[in-house]
Amino acid sequence: MKKLNVAVIGVGHLGKIHTKLWSQNKNVNLVGVLDINRPLARSVAAEFGCKPFRTLIEMMKYIDAVTIAADTKHHYGLAKKMLSNGIHCLIEKPITQTFKQGNTLIKIAEKNNAIIQVGHVERFNPALNAVSDMNLKPLFIEVHRLSQFKPRAIDVSVVFDLMIHDIDLIMWMVKSKIKKISANGVAILTNTPDIANARIEFANGTIANITASRISANNIRKFRIFQRDAYISIDFGNQKVDLFKIIDGKPNASHKDVALNLGSIMDIPTDRYITYEQPKIRAWNAIQEEQNSFVESITHNKPIAVTAYEAVKAVRIAEIITKRLNSYNNRITEIDNTEKITLAEYDLQGIR
Repeated sequence: MKKLNVAVIGVGHLGKIHTKLWSQNKNVNLVGVLDINRPLARSVAAEFGCKPFRTLIEMMKYIDAVTIAADTKHHYGLAKKMLSNGIHCLIEKPITQTFKQGNTLIKIAEKNNAIIQVGHVERFNPALNAVSDMNLKPLFIEVHRLSQFKPRAIDVSVVFDLMIHDIDLIMWMVKSKIKKISANGVAILTNTPDIANARIEFANGTIANITASRISANNIRKFRIFQRDAYISIDFGNQKVDLFKIIDGKPNASHKDVALNLGSIMDIPTDRYITYEQPKIRAWNAIQEEQNSFVESITHNKPIAVTAYEAVKAVRIAEIITKRLNSYNNRITEIDNTEKITLAEYDLQGIR
């Protein structure tokens, strides 16, 4: 089968990683790169043995697929051009700046038989893979995504920069309509919120509490899931999982460790126990797996790992959270920050 010809648009920090990994991928030909910073494009192209394109029109003559890793504000315009010409797109998150733009890209892709995959890379994190076979039915989700300040990401708020990772993961896990969203946050170093907290309440009763900060002293990416039969702590940063399960009856040889007898907590007789284990993590490069999945979707018609529909949902929720943050910070109106937003704002059915 003919190899895909691919290119990368935007070769900053993340784009350069994509370029390097495409150059190592045996299933594609890395044709070239494009960046508004032409000296940078030439340097990256020379490093990885490909062509530094000067224009989109020139580049489109040679490629079947592209990674779009430019600033978020350019995603819509670049992807629209690519998709309109039948070029498959791996678009870094967030897919676009707005829900409306994302929906438009979906229609263009469908019309031109082009594939969109979105770079919500945590879906490929080895730690998440370690719990993928579990029956995840969260009742409560607590998330902390804290990062040291990086000037390269200030074109968007912390909601679209960091929190959107966890919005996507939560929607992927919960699979329920949203009932209510509340949020608050503050801008400290930039003109948009740098610290934010959001609470999402779902129709099935699940509650998710998300905290994101890009001015933390340490990097933390932890996702804690509480459900009736288990507590699962996923450390995306250190690629580690702690799994506590509640079992009925005394543990047997199949149980790794017994952490606690529930009777000693509640001071009442019980035959329920908590077992503890750390699932084995199979190491891999998440972006490399993301790229491989993209190629498989194009060449072997495999399901798209992170669809544009899912990514647009995440953008819509991020928009609503941002609106709540603006109301909270600017005090534009005397509004209860936890009140229910109108049904129209939560109507995600148009996304499919």
